[in-house]
Amino acid sequence: MTRRAFLVVLDSVGCGGAPDAAAFGDAGANTLGHIVQACAAGRAEHGRSGPLRTPVLDSLGLRGAMALAAEGTPGGAVLRDGALWGCAQEVSRGKDTPSGHWELAGVPVPWEWHYFPRAVPAFDAELTALTARLAGTDGILGNCHASGTEIISRLGAEHLRSGWPICYTSSDSVFQIAAHEDAFGLDRLHRLCAALAPVLHDRKVGRVIARPFRGDVAGGFTRTGNRHDYAIAPPAPTLCDWVQRAGRRVDAIGKIGDIFSGQGIDSVVTGGDAALMDALKAAVVAAPDGGLTFVNLVEFDSLYGHRRDVAGYARALESADAGLGRVADTLRPGDLLLVTADHGNDPTWPGTDHTRERVPVLGLRPGVQGGPLGVRAFVDVAASVAAHLGVPAQGPGRSFL
Repeated sequence: MTRRAFLVVLDSVGCGGAPDAAAFGDAGANTLGHIVQACAAGRAEHGRSGPLRTPVLDSLGLRGAMALAAEGTPGGAVLRDGALWGCAQEVSRGKDTPSGHWELAGVPVPWEWHYFPRAVPAFDAELTALTARLAGTDGILGNCHASGTEIISRLGAEHLRSGWPICYTSSDSVFQIAAHEDAFGLDRLHRLCAALAPVLHDRKVGRVIARPFRGDVAGGFTRTGNRHDYAIAPPAPTLCDWVQRAGRRVDAIGKIGDIFSGQGIDSVVTGGDAALMDALKAAVVAAPDGGLTFVNLVEFDSLYGHRRDVAGYARALESADAGLGRVADTLRPGDLLLVTADHGNDPTWPGTDHTRERVPVLGLRPGVQGGPLGVRAFVDVAASVAAHLGVPAQGPGRSFL
């Protein structure tokens, strides 16, 4: 029997219960649990209505995973034949995208990330001067912790007047640069971020992120889809490398290519989540035998979690659930579908940052007996994909298959 694997990360769809959440200021955070509660109470009615409806994820064991993460009693949902369900917790000292994805791919982060202080200015004079020099400007705007949509609304007009790039950070280990695609130039923005990335990576800043936007003062400013992450390379071979070095194919859908700095990846499809879900559906039909399709659906996080939009997050979950139904129905014998997340981003939580949480781990193998997985390590996801594909694993994880 030929085997294929489809690993889908629902970015930020945590399920609470992380034992170390208090150390991150997140004791009690629960992305899925609080969305379910808000929907049931009628507090998520914009563009949708009523209880959260995720029948496909529920049939894979989502409600059981949520209960397990919170150390409760799993509910009585009817599961599909071949469904696997559990939750996983992280050991890396972060609640960010690279930490979560690398660890899911078998490589915990072995260092402490550099985080910029919650002060104004947030960046030291040397970094500020270097950024301005590389941008060809007399200075930078921002220089603080900020929400990306808020800061372009606040500083977009000054950016157009001065030509200075808008530089900001968050609770993640990131240096973000927002600039107008036309007035500043998209290629110029990407060149600036690429030039700064090695310097910031040496400081153990995880990502330099280009955040282009368009618009004007009269009509407002809107970020475009031409974001690009310049991420530090993983410190060791990941699941992607293991599969590729075994002579198999690794196809990335979403920002997987950025997160892994292109290492171990044969092809990349980018776009909004609707287009990415279409690409996943197509991959289930056409992906080659023996390969891995690695997917990140980011809009839960980028559009709804950080903006604390409970109704929007619920809509995104219900939309993804419908798409995953087509994926699950199209799987063939020898396939493995795993659906998980990289961290939390509770839209009911104070602030705008990620939350430290356990994540669901849901699987489906047609024609193979399923069952509960218990509480696992993030690295067990990589070990399990490798075991399914018959690829040697090089990380510390243990397969749950």
